[in-house]
Amino acid sequence: MKQSLVHIALVVNDYDEAIDFYTKKLKFILTEDTYLSETKRWVIVTPPGGGGASLLLAKASNLEQKSRIGNQTGGRVFLFLHTDDFERDFKNLLVHDINIINGPRDEIYGKVAVFEDLYGNQWDLIQPSRYK
Repeated sequence: MKQSLVHIALVVNDYDEAIDFYTKKLKFILTEDTYLSETKRWVIVTPPGGGGASLLLAKASNLEQKSRIGNQTGGRVFLFLHTDDFERDFKNLLVHDINIINGPRDEIYGKVAVFEDLYGNQWDLIQPSRYK
């Protein structure tokens, strides 16, 4: 059996503002933007270099979903972004005024900093020890 995790749904307030943040500030690649109806799109952004899951940007369509924007995991780090060059990507976060929650710091598993996306979801930027 061979399986893989391909997309992670991320509830967003607006497709275009989310696309703008992920492609211009985090340097993700807009892999797909297909209109399914007047109000629904299939929007996928992928970290550069591939090799992992993509984000499916899912616009909240009701009050329940809107209540989850920015806090899909109850305040815990939600997504983990591995990098081969921590300094390059951390500087990119600073240049784009992305809110850094803590770090950078060295851990046994690598160098890490916690940051927030445009809605407040927490991410770990990690350069695993194997890249050091």
